[in-house]
Amino acid sequence: YACYAIGKDVQAMKAVVGEEALTPDDLLYLEFLSKFEKNFISQGSYENRTVFESLDIGWQLLRIFPKEMLKRIPASTLAEFYPRDSRH
Repeated sequence: YACYAIGKDVQAMKAVVGEEALTPDDLLYLEFLSKFEKNFISQGSYENRTVFESLDIGWQLLRIFPKEMLKRIPASTLAEFYPRDSRH
């Protein structure tokens, strides 16, 4: 949720300074924010997603960022889940 919170901050900053003034990292956070809201939060009322499917979506979204930017996730967890594909 840290990435989401940063994305919301960047979205507010974009409204003030414009997208051209944002850094490449800021743009990653905006992409994450958009896809998180569309693909993760906006689960349809008839969509019956399992916890594992939700985790797969979460990892797909986190892969927007280079591994080096995901500093809050333990290295062992990143090593196990970051390279995975949800089609395992």
